[in-house]
Amino acid sequence: MEADKSLHTTAKDASGPEEEAKKTAAATQQANRLPEVRLVVMGWRWPGKSLTGNTILGREEFRLERAAEFCVTRQTEVQGRQVTVVDTPGWFSAQDTPPSYKQEIVRGASLCPPGPHAFLLVIPVGMFTEVDRARLEEHVSLFGEQVWRHTIVVFTWAEVLRTISIERYIRREGKDLKWVLEKCKRRYFVINNSIFGEHPQVGHLMERVEKMVAEEGHYTPEEMVKEKKPLDENQNPTRDVRELGARPKQNSGLGLSKTMEVEPLSSE
Repeated sequence: MEADKSLHTTAKDASGPEEEAKKTAAATQQANRLPEVRLVVMGWRWPGKSLTGNTILGREEFRLERAAEFCVTRQTEVQGRQVTVVDTPGWFSAQDTPPSYKQEIVRGASLCPPGPHAFLLVIPVGMFTEVDRARLEEHVSLFGEQVWRHTIVVFTWAEVLRTISIERYIRREGKDLKWVLEKCKRRYFVINNSIFGEHPQVGHLMERVEKMVAEEGHYTPEEMVKEKKPLDENQNPTRDVRELGARPKQNSGLGLSKTMEVEPLSSE
């Protein structure tokens, strides 16, 4: 009887720290919980940027078949939180982004006052090059250097990795992708945009955002104003943007469906 009692006590004691850790994590999560979450989604034209916005909203609000030239703002409720999503115009992989597009991208931060809790930087799983890193830095820096403190990388199309973990993929891609992740303190999230309706990952993403806000606060447009730089003084603002219809990068290794191809801008 004494032996049985001893075993019972030992088992109880062994589960104690684990239970305490769970309670502490739950308490922290509850303390971090925000009644409202404001998100700005940014990235290339074709990597699933607008699709990620639709996944968060749980419905199709951002159009996928056209190249958007203006920010679009939509709202929904996720597990009791009011969530605002701003979808910004995507930039181009190999062509200069017109200054008017850059100004519109920057305007996205002012469409969810007093400022976004997080910037979701959408990067498709595939070949990430030095050129990609330079283009990404060029556009993210429009919001000022402090934007990295409020940025989470969201990987899309991770299904193509199959048995390869995202950590292994990151190591394999080398210094350019690692540079991006280091800039945002290795905050990243993998999302499956092929699930429609109520998405089990969206709640986890909200918790990740809340944890970051607890550590960093939220972004305010004033942070950008302090570091404001002129937009592409050497570019020709009269360039015809209709030639800039986006297409997936060559040799990306991603079998993107036809629905993800973006038509050139209309003249309307």
